[in-house]
Amino acid sequence: MAKIFSSKLLIPFFTLFTISCSVLARPPRVLPPFRVGFYQQSCPPAEYIVHKYVSKFVRLNPGLAAGLIRLHFHDCFVRGCDASVLLDGPNSEKESIPNKGSLRGLEVIDAAKAELELRCPGVVSCADILTFAARDSAWKVGNIYYDVPSGRRDGNVSLILEPLLNLPPPFFNASALRDNFARKGLSLDEMVTLSGAHSIGISHCSSFLTRLYPTVDPTLDPKYAAFLKRICPPPVNGTTVVNPTVNLDSFTPNALDNKYYVGLKVNKGLLTSDQTLFNSPLTKKIVLNNAQYGYAWATKFAAAMVKMGKIEVLTGSQGEIRKNCHAVN
Repeated sequence: MAKIFSSKLLIPFFTLFTISCSVLARPPRVLPPFRVGFYQQSCPPAEYIVHKYVSKFVRLNPGLAAGLIRLHFHDCFVRGCDASVLLDGPNSEKESIPNKGSLRGLEVIDAAKAELELRCPGVVSCADILTFAARDSAWKVGNIYYDVPSGRRDGNVSLILEPLLNLPPPFFNASALRDNFARKGLSLDEMVTLSGAHSIGISHCSSFLTRLYPTVDPTLDPKYAAFLKRICPPPVNGTTVVNPTVNLDSFTPNALDNKYYVGLKVNKGLLTSDQTLFNSPLTKKIVLNNAQYGYAWATKFAAAMVKMGKIEVLTGSQGEIRKNCHAVN
């Protein structure tokens, strides 16, 4: 017996066929050039490789975590996050006063880049490696984790004067710090929050010697000042003869946490640019909140680090992917 087909039964079939064809005819989805998971297709192990080397080196020397976060900050505030701070040369950013002899963590970046060039040649930028390394450092010493967009490309210009023009010096007051960060698109609260990175790391005596000699800064705790004087001798004829280092945070120097703000409350901020955050009416309330609510500060810190990592990034066909982080191609 012949089977009878109803025309009503054919309608869903043709509708489905039409929908399927329209889906197949759509152009492929174009992914943005700057996004979380940028290397998922082009170099899947990229973030893991950076994490592996950060864990290895920071386990041996926790101070490198501070160095890597500082390296990212010093990169992003000069020409944006383009790894210009890594370029070698007599007139490069490395040779500028804020950077010369004080950049730490370069060996971590180099180790990660070397393996990435073996596994995924010419794919992962030095700027992204810096960003991943700073993020992984925050996780390693502070249990602060956040996703970061990637797809940055590397710049090919590095000038010795630009760090002096863009990085805040240790003697800035709160309003000068506010203005400096505002030029980079960061708010007052983000400035105070990112300053919490000083809960880890070290500083040379030369950065705060004027708070000790010829007289002690009245905003510095007297016992803390006496401790610092035992480490940092007075200058001779205006010249720093020896230049030891001191922990930026005297409470938990190897942990990225909110104890930095607790120290400011008792006048144990090491740098003028630290203590001013508590002494200034402009920022005192933010300091008190960060000191009281550690989890809230950590959440804000993660968000501010992501935002800082977006400053003036190069993407798409801009810049290049350096084969060697210390030299342009």
